[in-house]
Amino acid sequence: MAEALHELSVPEAGALLRSGDLTSLDLTRHALDRVARLDPALHAFILVTEETALERAAAADRELRDGLDRGPMHGIPYALKDIFDAEGVPTTNASRLCAGEVARADSTVERRLRAGGAVGLGKLTTFEFAVGGPSFDLPFPPARNPWSEDHVPSGSSSGSGAAVAAGLVRVTVGSDTSGSTRGPAFHCGAVGLKPTYGLVSGHGAHTLSHTLDHFGPLTWTVADAAAALRVIAGHDAADARTTEGRIPDYLGELDHGVAGLRVAHAPDWYAEDPLTLPDITTGIRRALGVLDGLGAQVEEVTLPPYDLFNACGRLVFAAEAFATHENQLRDRPRLFGRYTYQRVMPGAGVTAADLLRAHRVRRSLRRRLDESVFDRYDVLVTVCGQSTAARWSDFPEDWPPPGLANDMRTIPFSVTGHPALSLPIGFAADGLPIGLQIVGRAFGEATVFRVAAALEAELGQRHRRPPEPPTTEMGS
Repeated sequence: MAEALHELSVPEAGALLRSGDLTSLDLTRHALDRVARLDPALHAFILVTEETALERAAAADRELRDGLDRGPMHGIPYALKDIFDAEGVPTTNASRLCAGEVARADSTVERRLRAGGAVGLGKLTTFEFAVGGPSFDLPFPPARNPWSEDHVPSGSSSGSGAAVAAGLVRVTVGSDTSGSTRGPAFHCGAVGLKPTYGLVSGHGAHTLSHTLDHFGPLTWTVADAAAALRVIAGHDAADARTTEGRIPDYLGELDHGVAGLRVAHAPDWYAEDPLTLPDITTGIRRALGVLDGLGAQVEEVTLPPYDLFNACGRLVFAAEAFATHENQLRDRPRLFGRYTYQRVMPGAGVTAADLLRAHRVRRSLRRRLDESVFDRYDVLVTVCGQSTAARWSDFPEDWPPPGLANDMRTIPFSVTGHPALSLPIGFAADGLPIGLQIVGRAFGEATVFRVAAALEAELGQRHRRPPEPPTTEMGS
């Protein structure tokens, strides 16, 4: 079993932990061994907390033996994007500006995972302050895409995507402001969920854009994401963005199937766009056929123009990201990486009137999406990204890299706050992963998971892993 431990889903590992056929120490040691062996080439981890992980694994085993069950993540290893605080551990944000900073308390996400008996392995690589790009002018090297050393793992939760795809850990938690969880999931062949705005607390996580930031799981399978969300979701008095309400049993509803569900399909954002790989269009069409064959009612809809969502989101992002970093931009600008500085500084030119208009458009777009889609349909299926992972050579010194600005189609649902999940559906002709995006009603994650699980069962290749990298580092 030892060689296949990283292939056990969270529910599968949980069943073995509770039966006594497996221990959390077994899982944790196996994960730490893979990190030690593979991560020197991948750079997915910024920090590995080995000693603490083994202590928590031993504690999880004792509790399970004593009959104390803390929930679906009890005894399961996980790792956090390095924007989340964990008491006594540095939170680097991959920036020189945070050198020497050690968290004095847990973020809410970390606190809930610990309370749920999960075992933290450490902190994962991110773009600086969850913005910018895959830079070599930061204190830590950028993460590599496990499927190809010539390609990036995509957005700022890059270490999460690389770690999950390579089998270092099944469950990670990242942030998604305009696609930074869904992008790495899409380009690394994993599952990435941006929950409904306010479902998961951002207390103790670095703020980038207060009204666009979402926090959620990036995992190997849909069941892994459902288990993690069950633990980290819910109202938090320390974060006014969170809302009260019952948290569903996401895992318990996974096998309810899709028969009778109404599925909207929006091809207008991608199908005729020459930037969209034909493999992706074909893959989405195949997935819709699967849903139809399983008894879902699939119908085509027309969405508001993508460019309107994009312009609205970019303006809100620019204003809020600049406000977050304004003092440091004025006082210590040279400590920022080039990409981060270039992406955040334009917010200095956004006026209050600009931002007010953007928020008015935002409310209108949310209402139009509900009226055109979610008043009649259970989920929306559309494109997530238009091409496979970019090459390192696509990232010059100046931002943005030409040809990459419209690759992802994720920002609309950060603007509206609807839950959106990136699901892998196969591979393109170049051998790199492709996927699609499933969007649900506000707080409709359970239905999104149901649809994703049905597609995963029919289309997924969950036992296909990228080739293990050599023991020496990939090219820099």
